[in-house]
Amino acid sequence: MKKWLFLLLLVASTAQAQRYAVIDTRYILSKLPEYTEAQKKLDAFSAQWQKEIDDKQVVLDQLYRNYEAEKVMLSEELLKKREDDLFNKEKELRDLQKKRFGFEGDLFKRRQELVKPIQDKVYNAVQKIAVSRQYDIIFDKSEGITIIFADPKLDRSDDVLRELTGK
Repeated sequence: MKKWLFLLLLVASTAQAQRYAVIDTRYILSKLPEYTEAQKKLDAFSAQWQKEIDDKQVVLDQLYRNYEAEKVMLSEELLKKREDDLFNKEKELRDLQKKRFGFEGDLFKRRQELVKPIQDKVYNAVQKIAVSRQYDIIFDKSEGITIIFADPKLDRSDDVLRELTGK
């Protein structure tokens, strides 16, 4: 009996007409000049930090080649010292990579600083449109959710852009 009652409630609740829309945040963001500028800044930081890491990798590679060439002539004590130095340099390099590009690293923090405020503006515009037009659900077709087909008349990306830019 409880199963039937639950099923009846489920059918009744889904039978109501729900209003929904589809947006494409990737499209919206690509049309915002401040997002494009933020992406350029992030790319510049990323390239600078990657160069720093690549330069350190070149130095480490040279140290390793020197070690390999000289290890037959080194005493046990010097071998151990060089191996320890190489190990420490490798660790420094891994730590630098993690610091720059790791989870909650410098790139993540810069992205939060530069991009998150723009994403928040988009979210607020979407929320405003959802409330004003009484949408129950708004799907984002650019991330995560797979939408096989969306009728273009449901796409409200341009409405969000108008809300953001006033145009």
